[in-house]
Amino acid sequence: MIEVVNPATEEVLGTVRAGTAGDVDTAVTRAVTAFPAWSATSVAERLAVVRAVVAGLRARADELASTMTAEMGTPVTFARKVQVPNPVGIAEGIEAALAGGYFDGEEIGNSLVLREPVGVVAAITPWNFPLQQMVAKVVPALAAGNTVVLKPSELAPFTADLLASVLAGAGVPDGVFSLVHGTGPVVGEALAVHPMVDMVSFTGSTRAGRRVASLAADTVKRVALELGGKSANVVLDDADLARAVKIGVANAFMNNGQACSAWTRLLVPADRHDEALEAAVAAAAKYEPGDPALPATRLGPAVSAAQRDRVVGYIRRGVEEGAELALGGPDAPTSRGFHVAPTVFGQVRPDMTIAQEEIFGPVLSVLPYRDEDDAVRIANSTVYGLGGAVFSADPDRALAVARRLRTGQVDINGAAFNTSAPFGGYRQSGNGREFGTHGLAEFTELKSIQR
Repeated sequence: MIEVVNPATEEVLGTVRAGTAGDVDTAVTRAVTAFPAWSATSVAERLAVVRAVVAGLRARADELASTMTAEMGTPVTFARKVQVPNPVGIAEGIEAALAGGYFDGEEIGNSLVLREPVGVVAAITPWNFPLQQMVAKVVPALAAGNTVVLKPSELAPFTADLLASVLAGAGVPDGVFSLVHGTGPVVGEALAVHPMVDMVSFTGSTRAGRRVASLAADTVKRVALELGGKSANVVLDDADLARAVKIGVANAFMNNGQACSAWTRLLVPADRHDEALEAAVAAAAKYEPGDPALPATRLGPAVSAAQRDRVVGYIRRGVEEGAELALGGPDAPTSRGFHVAPTVFGQVRPDMTIAQEEIFGPVLSVLPYRDEDDAVRIANSTVYGLGGAVFSADPDRALAVARRLRTGQVDINGAAFNTSAPFGGYRQSGNGREFGTHGLAEFTELKSIQR
């Protein structure tokens, strides 16, 4: 059995069964058996299921939010405003695509081009946005006519159980969706190598993504990867600095700093570095670690003791490499729970470890730049390319800089997140896209019929 620990209290919430390779084989075999009938259902039938999933998620919103807060420490207010509404929006985007004739086919010359399901999809999801990442994979895969085996993170399994209940209530037949709890090295790897799995959709660390892709290569199955990030918030010299920094800190510290697309690098003009650092410290100091179950809490714990220790190790590395520790540090801010102090570094060089590697905690690095070209160079200087931001008083200038950033998403002047726009990264942030029609396309094959 696997114990599930509340990271705020360090108490055991419950257990789930540790799945085996045999459990994976059973689930995949059921998915193979269920595929012909499910893939033959009409778009109208699958649309009705997606609509029922949306309704089910809405009906259980409070339960889903409180469950995520308990098992992975996301502040409950953030859970209610983001961790549940985002997945609902993602499912609604798939609903709209189905209703809009996405599977009607396209005439190209004398060819009819059709989108058809890939087959059996293995979905492997993380703990930081558990519901969002499960919905972003499972719902479009089912909507496209695939059957799905889901392996959620063992750190946040109870949210997966709730989703499984919602799917059953929405009319998803036995075998079309299966849930197998367990660890990555056992269940995840068994799915990646299974010869009857046609596609693996994985979200997690870049290291784990490399492993999944390597294992899947022997059977030449399709692999979609949404991996790590080290996103830059580029504040241009004409921007409202105070506003850009405030929004930037909020993004960097959202979900306790545990977001792959968080803007963890704040790039500012060199002659305004000290001003920006002071503003960042003032904004970050308001993120006082606390009980994530309380509505007023803005910063909860790391998901586990191991994750806390990993983040603290990066903070120590930043100090050792000469960055200016302006707020926080490696010391534990509370006596109970896996908390990390909100931390801000100034005078960070682009080659420092804290500017290059994904930390996944409430740690912000402020980097000075000389001019616009230097800012773009620094922003593009990591192996990642997932998210980013540009702030400028001139929207056209901001757009021009955004176009130069080698990253999958860029927000201009704090623009809202869009759950129907494609989400995914460049380079070692992965490949493929999620959300909306682009996310639906990932789970389809193209067939050309000449006539």
